[in-house]
This record gives sequence, C-alpha cells and structure tokens, in this order.
Amino acid sequence: MQQNKGLDKSQMISFSVLCLILFGFMFYFQDKQQKEETVKAEQQKTQQVKSAVKQTQAAQINSNVTPGAIQSANLANDELKIEFSSLGGQVSKVELAKFKAYNQKTDVADLPLYLITKNNSNYGFQFKDKTGKLINTKDLVFTPSVAGNVATMTANLNGAIVQFVYTLLPKYTVDFKVRTQGLSKISSENKADFIWDYNVRNLEKGRAQEQSHSEFSYAFNNYKDYDYDGRTDMSEDEETLNWIGVKQQFFSSVIESKTGFTNSKGNQETIDEGEYLKKLNFEGFVAMNGGELNQDFTWYFMPLDLPLLKSYDKNFDEILPLGWSFIGAMNRYFFMPMYNFIAEWGLSAGWVIFLMTIIVKLILSPIMYKQHKLSAMMRVIRPEIDEATAKLKDADPMKKQQATMEIYRKAGVNQMAGCLPALVQIPIFYALFRFFPNFIDLRGEGFWFAKDLTAYDDLIKLPFNVPLLGEHISVFAIACTVVILIYTVMTSGNMQQPQQEGMPNMKVLMYIFPITFLFFLNTSASGLSWYYFVSNAINILIILVIKYLILDEKKIHAQIQANKEKPKTESKFQKRMREMMEKAQEQQKAQGQQKSNRK
Repeated sequence: MQQNKGLDKSQMISFSVLCLILFGFMFYFQDKQQKEETVKAEQQKTQQVKSAVKQTQAAQINSNVTPGAIQSANLANDELKIEFSSLGGQVSKVELAKFKAYNQKTDVADLPLYLITKNNSNYGFQFKDKTGKLINTKDLVFTPSVAGNVATMTANLNGAIVQFVYTLLPKYTVDFKVRTQGLSKISSENKADFIWDYNVRNLEKGRAQEQSHSEFSYAFNNYKDYDYDGRTDMSEDEETLNWIGVKQQFFSSVIESKTGFTNSKGNQETIDEGEYLKKLNFEGFVAMNGGELNQDFTWYFMPLDLPLLKSYDKNFDEILPLGWSFIGAMNRYFFMPMYNFIAEWGLSAGWVIFLMTIIVKLILSPIMYKQHKLSAMMRVIRPEIDEATAKLKDADPMKKQQATMEIYRKAGVNQMAGCLPALVQIPIFYALFRFFPNFIDLRGEGFWFAKDLTAYDDLIKLPFNVPLLGEHISVFAIACTVVILIYTVMTSGNMQQPQQEGMPNMKVLMYIFPITFLFFLNTSASGLSWYYFVSNAINILIILVIKYLILDEKKIHAQIQANKEKPKTESKFQKRMREMMEKAQEQQKAQGQQKSNRK
C-alpha cells in the first residue's frame, strides 16, 4: 500500500511559490491601504471645508443662534426614549429601553443603547427660495412644545411657519408630519431634497462583524421589492423608495415617506476605529405642492426581531440578512422555529444549540450512513486498486484512472455518492453562518466562557496583533479546529494518493483546510464554532459506532464479490466519463505520433 511520506520536492516548490504569492498580495494591499488612507484624509479635509461652509450658511440664516438658545423636548414609552433638538427640529437622541450596548471595559452589554446621540444623525429638508438661495431646515431654530405623546417643533422662516409634529407610538414607531404655512411666498419649488447624514455607532462586541452588517436598506415598488447596499454608492434614479433605512447588526433606523423618495442617492464610508463604524449619507426628493411642504413620514427605531418586522407589513423582514432563496427559508422556517421551540424548555442558549445540532445530525443520518458505508467499501477494495496501480506503474495516467474506475464499476461503488454529504453541508453551513450573528434572541446570551454567542469569545487575549487572528484566540474556534482535524485524520485513509507526478498531495491539503478554518472562526460568532464543534464530535462518534458496531467489512467484501458476478450496465454518467477518457487517450496517441513523425 502506498504511504504518504509528506511533501515531495515538487510540492515544496509549489507551496513556496504559493507563500511568495501570498506575501506579494499582503504587500500590495498594504500599499493600497496606505493610498486609500491618503484619499480618506483628503476627503475628510474636503468634508471639513463643506461643514464650515454649511455652518456659515446656518449663521447667515440664524445670526442670533447661541448655545443657550437651543432647547430640547422629550417623549418616552416602554420601548423608546426620544429627545428632539430645537436646532433643526430633529430627533437628537434615541434610546432603546429594553436593550443594552456592549461595554469594552466590562466586556458585557451593560450600557444604555443609543441609536442616535452626540449628533451622529442629522437630517433636514433643503430647497431654494425665489432668489436662488439654499435653505435647509437643519439650520432653523424651532420652538418645542410637548402635549402627551406629541412633540411639536415650530420655526419662523422670514414670516413663513415650518412645523414638525412628532407622535410617539407603540412598536418602536414615531409618526412625523411636516407642515408649512406661507412658505409659498418664499419658495416656488415643486420638490425638496431630504438629506440624512448618519454615523453608525459601535454597539456590539465584534467590530468587524458589526461593520460588515451595517448598510443601507430600502424598499420600492409599493413595498414589494427590497434592496440593500453595503459597499458602494447607492443610486436609484428610476425607483420611488417607500422607505430608506440604515441597518446595523441587530437594530435599524428607518424613515418611511407616504409619497416616497425620488432620485435617491447615497454613499458610505468605513471608519477604521473609534466610536463609529460607518458614515452614511442619503438624499432623495419629496414633493412640494404650490411651494408648500406638507408631507407625512414615519420613523422606526427598531430591533431586528423577525416577528416584529413582519408585523409592520412593509417588507421590513427583508432587512434581516438570513440568506437568499432557500438559505433564508431554512433559517426562517427551520432553524429559528427549532431554536425557539427548544428554548421554551428553559435551557440555556448553549444547550439549545447542542440539541439543535443533534436534531440536524439525526435528520442527516441516512446520508451519513451511506457515506460511511461507501468509505468502508472503498477501504475493502483498496488492495485491488493498489495492485492495479502497481501493474500499470509505467503506463500513462489516463490508463491508471481507467483501471481504477473499472474496479469501482465492477464492485458497485459509486464515487459520486460520496459527494452528496458534502453538498448537503454547504447550504446548511451558509444558513448557520447567517443565523448565528443575526438572530437577536442569541444576542447577549452567554455559554461557558463565551459571554455572547453572536460574537467571538476572547478568553485567550494576546499582547500583540497577529495577522488574520487579531489580538485574541477563540477557545471555541480552537476546539472546533481540533475536532475537524481528528475527523479529517479518521476519514482521509480512503483517499486515493495522486496518480500523476506534480499533482498536489490531497491528504496534506485536507489537513491544511482545518487550520485555515481557525482563522475564519476566530472572529466569527462563538455560537457557530460551538455548533460545529458539537457537529464534528458527533461525526467522530458516528464513525466509531458504524465502524465497530454496524458495518461488517467481511459482509461488505462478500457483497462486493457478489456485485462483480452480476452483469454491469453503464450509467449515462459512467458512459460519458469512459468516452471522454477514450477520446483524450486517442488525442494523446495522435499527438505522440505527430511528434514521432517530426523527428
């Protein structure tokens, strides 16, 4: 039997070249990052100049504005605490009363959760007066008044009245009405530009993960269609947006226009460090009738809880990134209901995930059994394959492959059947990759040394930053990597060694894969690592049980011998593969003959 003695000379050269390529990419992206930082610095300077211009314009409109002249109004219920600023008449602070934000000092979520505070959100309506001068309601000073759950902000603009009326409602909702009187004497515009600048605050433990989940989201076509943009400039020139929102990992700020936003555009910029994750800017037009701005809007400052999102009937449930097509359906109608059902038994989140893993394994057990039976059959016929390979050691690789396939065919072994479990696992893995960091019921739920199963555990903290790992090592990620390695060792014995010189050693590559998995899991949700630790541990137990208690290799050998006696009919796939090999072999002979004739 051929043994794996590690990397040969050609493989060492291949891996050396691969390492050089990786280092090349690292230097390239490092240089690219420096150039991007230079561009960002220039953009920040430009933005500062624009801000200075805006402040000058605001001072011209309100020359008597002083810090003491700015007042605030407050509304609150069991879900939201809202503050309104008289400068711009806008929402200046939003606290979700039932949730807490992550505290880096204590490593737990124990801070008040503010979606809006410290001027990270700024919005207003911009239009021109009859002289062509730009006016923005952000720059107006409003007079606030509160009656019950209604806050009214009133401003005087050269004799015209601009009024914002906010009504705090249940379900994280704030009704927002804009009313003007006499504005037509100042402006003859037929539309106003709604401008919203928003800096996403860091609320969760995993900065990179939360940053990747922060993006624009919006609906159009009478709420029927949904889209999002997490990386590039947003442009919707032809669609009328029903609502535009800034989505975070577990929360979202959304404004809905009853008549819609037209000619919408936006851009976003990633912030590398500090209190904020991303800077987003949006603008879209709303109609003005006869020079007056009378429009109805609704603000939503809501947690991304699927039942809540569906209850609005405005396509908000699409904001939750559970995956496309059947991936999302798997999360919505299988994993989420299963988690909620088991959680009702009073178990902690970690043990709920443990039982979920067992249930999934039971469902997949028939497929797993067929896979391990196939592995046992391949182990039994391995001596025949080695013998055929030895006889054809001087033959071309195509003949060796044909001989191997003929042995599989006579023994009744379908190699493609071994791919089925791997194919089934791919959508499950992607669904869980979406499930764990986006399921709000898991937010803040700890298990053992992981304080939040939607973020990584950092029990092992490093005194320095390691490329691709960061400043910590996740214990759950290490444990998962170890069991995957053990599983790989137990299942790689049946893998065919490379038949052609220069081909990579697949066993070595299989051992490298779990190591690379560590870098991926180290910054992922610890719930995902815990799930796959349990899953692979169960796989190991299944292999041992099947090997020693269920499958009998003597019976399998007898079955293979019986299969050999039966007349064989080629499947369409086998016939196509044979014909392809024969054609390739004929081409090789023809090419060899041509070379001989030239000589």
